Amino acid sequence: MVKILLSVAVLILIVVVAGFWIWHRMTGPLYQPGDVRAGKDLAEPLTPPPAVAGRWLVAPDIELYHFEEGAGTPVLVVHGGPGFPPAEPWRAGALLPYRVIYYHQRGCGRSTRPIHSFSGSNMYENMRNVHRMLGLPAQVGDIERIRRILGVDKMIVIGHSFGAELAALWAAEFPEHVRALVCVAPADLAVLPKKAADDSDLFELVRRRLPAAMKPEYERYVAEYFDFRRAFARSEEESSAFYGGLAKFWGAGGAPRGTSAPDSAGYEPLGIYCSMGAHHDYRAAFGAVRAPVLVIHGGADLQPESVSQAFAARFANHKFVSIAGGTHFVFDEQPDVFAGLVNQFLSGL
Repeated sequence: MVKILLSVAVLILIVVVAGFWIWHRMTGPLYQPGDVRAGKDLAEPLTPPPAVAGRWLVAPDIELYHFEEGAGTPVLVVHGGPGFPPAEPWRAGALLPYRVIYYHQRGCGRSTRPIHSFSGSNMYENMRNVHRMLGLPAQVGDIERIRRILGVDKMIVIGHSFGAELAALWAAEFPEHVRALVCVAPADLAVLPKKAADDSDLFELVRRRLPAAMKPEYERYVAEYFDFRRAFARSEEESSAFYGGLAKFWGAGGAPRGTSAPDSAGYEPLGIYCSMGAHHDYRAAFGAVRAPVLVIHGGADLQPESVSQAFAARFANHKFVSIAGGTHFVFDEQPDVFAGLVNQFLSGL
C-alpha cells in the first residue's frame, strides 16, 4: 500500500512539474534581446535584397510602405500601437531640418501582410509562426534592414509610444549603429507582468478614467484581448477591427490625428504579444546603449510622468523633458515646442 501511495505521489509530482513546464513555455517570452543579432527566429536574413528604386524590400516578398519629407541626414520615425501606422507626416516633422522618414511596420497599414489566417490547430506552432513573421524579431530586424537600405552607419531614430520600446530594443541589439534616440511618450513594456494598479499598465490606466457605464464592456474587451485562442481564430480583417477597437476606450472616438484608421493593425499586435509572452524582463539590455537618448513626455498624457522618467533612466546618456499640456501626441499638438527640443538635442550630437 505504501509503495502504491508513493508511486501515485511521484506520478502527481511529474504531472505537476510537466504542467508547469508547459505553462512556462507557452507563456514565456519567445524573444530575448540579442536574438536578432544572433539570427534567432528570423524569417529572413538581415541583409535586404538588392535595392529597387523607390521601394523598401526587406525581403523578396516583404515591402515596407514609407514616405518622407525634408532633406539631409535621415531620421527614422518608428510608429506606435502596435499596429497604428502614420497616414501623414507629423506636424513637427516639417520643422526638423532633416530627412524625416515614416514607415508602416510589416503586417499593418500599407506594408506587406504576410499572414492572412491561421488554419492549424496547434496553438504553440501558431504562436511561433506569428512571432517569427510579425513579432519582435521581424520588427527589430526591419529597423536594422532599413538602416542598411539607407546606407548609414549610425542612425537617428525617433520612436513613439510602443515604437519607442521597439526602437530601444533595436538600439540594445545594435548599439554601434545608434547615433541618437528620441523616445516620445514611451510605452514601458520592458517588464511583464505588470504589478496590480501599475502606473505603466495601459489597460489599467484606461480603466481608471472610464465612466462606470463603459466598464463592463471594457472588461469583456480586455478579457478577449488576451485570449489567444480566440485571437488565432480571427481572420486578419477581423483582427484589425478588434485591435483597433481599443481606441474607443482610449477616449479618442477613433484613430488620433496622424494615424491610420483603427482597422489597420492586422496581426501585428498578436505577433508582438506572442514575442513578449506573459512574463519577461528586458531592462538589463538597455545598458548597452551609450548613444544619447532624449525622452519627451506630454504633461497631460494618460501615462504618468514617472513612467516616462523610469524609461529614460535605463539609458546611461539620457535627457528627459516634459512638455506642459501635451498629451500622447504632443508632436502634433505643440509642433513648435516639440521640434525645438528635438533640434536642440540633435544639434548637440
